[in-house]
Amino acid sequence: MLAFAPLHTVVGVAGTALSWLTDLLEPLAGGAATVAAIVLLTVAVRLLITPLTVAQVRGERRRAALAPQVRELQQRYADDPATLQREVFALYRSAGANPVAGCLPLLIQAPFLLVLYRLFATDEGGTGLLDERLAGVPLGHHLGDGLAGAAGPLFAGLLVLLLALAWWSSRRARRASAAVGTVAGTPTEGPGAATLGRLLPLLPFTSVLVALVLPLAAVIYLVTTTAWSALEQVVLRRPQAAPTPVAGQQVP
Repeated sequence: MLAFAPLHTVVGVAGTALSWLTDLLEPLAGGAATVAAIVLLTVAVRLLITPLTVAQVRGERRRAALAPQVRELQQRYADDPATLQREVFALYRSAGANPVAGCLPLLIQAPFLLVLYRLFATDEGGTGLLDERLAGVPLGHHLGDGLAGAAGPLFAGLLVLLLALAWWSSRRARRASAAVGTVAGTPTEGPGAATLGRLLPLLPFTSVLVALVLPLAAVIYLVTTTAWSALEQVVLRRPQAAPTPVAGQQVP
């Protein structure tokens, strides 16, 4: 139990904050105050990590601008995959385009999802959040608990929305890989690139699979954060004319 003491503390603090925000919103949102609080906290988390998202977008643009040089390296080292991969990563490093940095926004959100799961799957924190409902469905309700009453339509609507957002993100990922000429920073002609090219566009659909085992409150979080990601893509990833790189100059 000692190993989980820090998590227990975080869950307790999060539960207190969520209960306070629910009470604050209740005059405006009524019975949906807890859902509104979850949405607002999700947006707050996404706003806090916006600098990382902006850095991620800048890295993507740098890699897109380097696409012609990547294709040249692919032709030069077509028979030497190991050297090709090494040279591509060296090119990215010199331009300040780290492909791994794109994972940070997703990794930072994972603890928040875990805390929500603990709040609405157990009575941890003693905040009474398990008694909160949306359209008569407890926020701690899982798909495995049954689809009677409003649970079926509610979960169906949320899952359909997640599926639509995942399809849109997957389609965009395919286009981005084609434009940059790499798959997750790996040359499209390198070893394992074909497998990555098939798997990475499927990653957005994992949110739908995860939602199947989460309580309703965590599913609402997933829908909110996924919709926010889609909005960020529209605002931050607008198509731009790729600048022509100048020797010795980094792409902004």
